[in-house]
Amino acid sequence: MRKKKHSNPRSRLSVVPLLGAGLLAVTASSWAADGFTGALTGGKPTFDLRLRYEGVDQANALKDANATTLRLRLGYETGTWQGFGAFVEAETVTALGGESYNSTVNGKTNYAVVADPEATEINQAYLGYAGLPATKLKYGRQRIVLDNHRFIGNVGWRQNEQTFDAFTLTNASLPQTSITAGYIFNVNRVFSDKNPQGNFKMNSPIFNISYKGWSLGEVVGYGYLLDFADLAASSTQTYGLRLKGSAPLGGVKALYTAEYATQRDYRDNPRDYSLKYYLLEGGVGLSAAEFKLGYEVLGGNGTVAFQTPLATLHAMNGWADQFLTTPATGLKDAYVSAATTVLGTRLEAIYHDFRADSSSTRYGTEWNLQAVKAIDKTYSVGAKYAGYNAKGFSVDTDKFWLWAEAKF
Repeated sequence: MRKKKHSNPRSRLSVVPLLGAGLLAVTASSWAADGFTGALTGGKPTFDLRLRYEGVDQANALKDANATTLRLRLGYETGTWQGFGAFVEAETVTALGGESYNSTVNGKTNYAVVADPEATEINQAYLGYAGLPATKLKYGRQRIVLDNHRFIGNVGWRQNEQTFDAFTLTNASLPQTSITAGYIFNVNRVFSDKNPQGNFKMNSPIFNISYKGWSLGEVVGYGYLLDFADLAASSTQTYGLRLKGSAPLGGVKALYTAEYATQRDYRDNPRDYSLKYYLLEGGVGLSAAEFKLGYEVLGGNGTVAFQTPLATLHAMNGWADQFLTTPATGLKDAYVSAATTVLGTRLEAIYHDFRADSSSTRYGTEWNLQAVKAIDKTYSVGAKYAGYNAKGFSVDTDKFWLWAEAKF
């Protein structure tokens, strides 16, 4: 095990000195300047309050989980001065009515897991710089979301979201092109700092280049070199291409996505392997509805499988969260989805059929149902259900959610 190079627990405001590094270099007279003071006082506060119930019923010896949690986020974004700006956001999660669930840190291991532990942490805290043409720089704790969250995401579904201690650069100098590059040195995971697995200490460069000037759609090329300081067997290098677009087709809109990636061992990973990932998705968009068919494959050789540990995994391969870690024999996910809006309520249904990649095992099937009502720009409510029917993997699982959210 390598020596830890970085120690950035989320509960400590360890990135705040970094935020002030550029500002402390300013002369005393500049601190009093109207422009600087105006940037500090003329910023924008942010507010996000989400009340949610989650119930989990599994066909095993664990007690059913019933979790009612309240998540509050308060943030402040300064104005800009000499191209510099900053953002700080605190987050607290509280369990209401007791903890009849395993939060992963409360010791209630006889209950099913609902990974929403009580915690109060700094969710984001970064210094930004936009003084270069068509370029934005950020240093500190920040939210990073790339493409459809498959490889890099914020896991926004959980009450304690995933953020990154990182340096990032985005540039839009080239026509129809967006370049994102970064270096991640710690991942603040949803389990909170109370959990030994609450942080991923890393030394990981990432890049993502998007081009929207092609008539077929957006083309993205990416590379994610994930070097885990304390989990060498999880270190991987992944390179891929993604195409997403739409085209008119006889009065409707044809929708399509295609993606291909390779993943192999990286740095001190003791295993030597190479695996494939691909996604094919097609559908039609009508005036009031959308239908899609998809097929996603994460390769596996029976010993190791294609993994995406920094993804928004809840959004992938079923909301029952049975495949947060890809089984060693890989995963094939064939799915069909339908979505529409009725009386201002977004309705969605998805059916999944899960199978192994390197064997004949049929893992199971799953239904996902969701209804979300945006009352206005500030308030929304929703209900959601996931039902996993086990065939050869895990156990039958039912999950149900109700929530209300206010944000501005």
